[in-house]
Order: sequence, then structure tokens, then C-alpha cells
Amino acid sequence: MDNVAPPSKAPGTVAVIIPFYNGSRYIERAIVSVLSQTVPADDFLIVDDGSEAAESARLHEIATRHGVRVVRQENGGQGAARNFGVSQTVSTYLCFLDQDDFFLRTHIETLLDHVPRNDPHFGWVYGDLMEADAEGHILETSIAIRYSDHPKTSVREMIAGDMHVLPSASLIAREAFDHVGGFDPQFMGYEDDDLFLRLFRAGYSNSFLPEPVTVWCINKDSTSHSIRMSRSRLLFIRKLCSLFGSDPERLKLYMRELIFPRFCNLIVWEAVKSIYFARDAHEIRMARHRDEFVAMLDEFATLMKTHTRLKIEDRFRLRLYQACVRPKSRAVLFLPYTVMRVVKRFGKGKR
Repeated sequence: MDNVAPPSKAPGTVAVIIPFYNGSRYIERAIVSVLSQTVPADDFLIVDDGSEAAESARLHEIATRHGVRVVRQENGGQGAARNFGVSQTVSTYLCFLDQDDFFLRTHIETLLDHVPRNDPHFGWVYGDLMEADAEGHILETSIAIRYSDHPKTSVREMIAGDMHVLPSASLIAREAFDHVGGFDPQFMGYEDDDLFLRLFRAGYSNSFLPEPVTVWCINKDSTSHSIRMSRSRLLFIRKLCSLFGSDPERLKLYMRELIFPRFCNLIVWEAVKSIYFARDAHEIRMARHRDEFVAMLDEFATLMKTHTRLKIEDRFRLRLYQACVRPKSRAVLFLPYTVMRVVKRFGKGKR
């Protein structure tokens, strides 16, 4: 057998962009992780997305100490900040990092080494993630593989569930990013799923490395745990309807078999929890938006009825859920819940 030389790797420069919003508690950890790369970034900047004055001052002090460039824009959300950062760079490839996450030391080297030189359709390469608490203590060493299939090979799987393709674990071709218009700035949550879905539909290839390149830190103060994520979820569902609106039959199928199962329980649970189950400080803050959560559930139901005909059992479930959050139903539902809590409490006391 003839010896076959391994495919040559793509030469090119890499820009790292961190969107920053009132995140001085974590930003130095993120900065150090970029500056400690085994293959350094050719361009590295932080976009201050309209942070408070004290936070901006703290960011500039930290960035100056490490020699990192900072640019500022009016608050527009993470997607808009990333787009602005890209516009300030000229590198061939783009890496993004959230302010409360951090790269493993070989992040750039590992991803850059897996960019094929001879793929004119290359869109992005991405790796797995470690999960950590807010302080960076590792909880799990593999997240993406556990919860979804990789690489992405169909629109169906990209719509049916969270993709677990994080910008912080990806290296994206600038050409592809620019071609699809970058991140959609209307989103403050789901902007990553939206970007990679549009890259895929535009014909760009993707590849996956089953090894972690980034540490994803779970932080309850982040967008993922705020009302902005809930609002963005509904915006994303609306956009999915528009993306496939020219193909009514396909949209009808996607709504019934993919979008409804993926989002229904999330939307319902947020509405129900805000009314009946708010306990800790975070949940109590979210409960202030209970009327908005109920309105989101109603709009979700309207979108379903407009674009598809649900299965009988799903139609019944949705109507029941809507009834559960109506003001006239709350007192009726609260009584058995209260009795259950009392019985459970006294039952524990007797033991």
C-alpha cells in the first residue's frame, strides 16, 4: 500500500473576541486563558457592551494590565457585541469566548489543526466542553457528546433539541460568518443555535472533535437564567416559522414533530413555576414576570395552531396547560397543592 500523506492543515490567522457586560468578576480568568494558549491568537479584543461605569473602569484596569484591546458599544446584547468585535478584526478564523467561561490551553491549536486546507465549503469546527460551577471548579468533562449527536448532519436534529454547539468551543471561518450575516442581534439567547443553523442551511460544512476545548461555567446571573432567554426562545420559534415559511408542508411537520416537543414543556414550566413554585431568590425574581410568561405560553399555542395541527393528545395537553395558568384556575389548583405540601411536611415530621 502506498504511503498517503496526511491532509495539510489550513494556514490562517485567528481572532478571539469576548463580549463583556458587567462581568468583571470573571473576565480576568477568561483573559488569562486566551493569553495562555499554546498557539497564540493573532488578534484579541474585548467588546464592552454598554456596561455600567464601575464595571467598565474595572475592565479597562484589568485589560490594560494584560495588554488587551477593549472597544465599546451601546448595549445591544451578546450577538451584537460579537458582530461588532468581528468588524474590528481581519483574521481568517474567529473564536468567541463568553466572559464567564475559559479556554483550555490548547483550544486554538486543537481547533486550527482540524481545519482542512482543501475544503472550500468549510464553515466551522468545534469541540466538546467541560462543565464547571461559577468559580471554575470542574463538574463534568464531557457535555456535548452526552446530550446530542455530532457533527451536525441534518436540519431535523438541529431543530429537535439544543445543538450543544457553543461559540466558545468553536472556530468559525470568517468568510462563512460574513456570508450569513453573523449573529442575529435580536436574540439574547438562542443566537448560537440560530447562527449554526443558518451556516448549515447555507451549505457550509462542520466537523466535531470529541475532546473538550473549553470550560463552560454555569452561572445563574447569566443570560441563560434570565427573562431575556425566555423572550429569545419565543423570537427563535418565530424565526423558525419564517425560515421554513416558504415550504408549508415541511414547516407543518417541523412544528408538530420537532418544535412542539422541544419547547412546550420549557414554556409551560416557566409559566407554572412563576405562579406556584417560586422559592429561591432567582425564582422569585423570575416570578415578577409571571404575566409575561403566561402571554408567552398563549403566543406559543397560537403559533402551533396557525402552522400545524397537533396530535389529539398534544392539543389536549396544551389546552390544559393554558387553563392551569388562568387566574380563575389558580385558586382551584392551589388548594390541592397546599394540601399536598402540608401532608408531605407533617409526614416527614412523624418520621
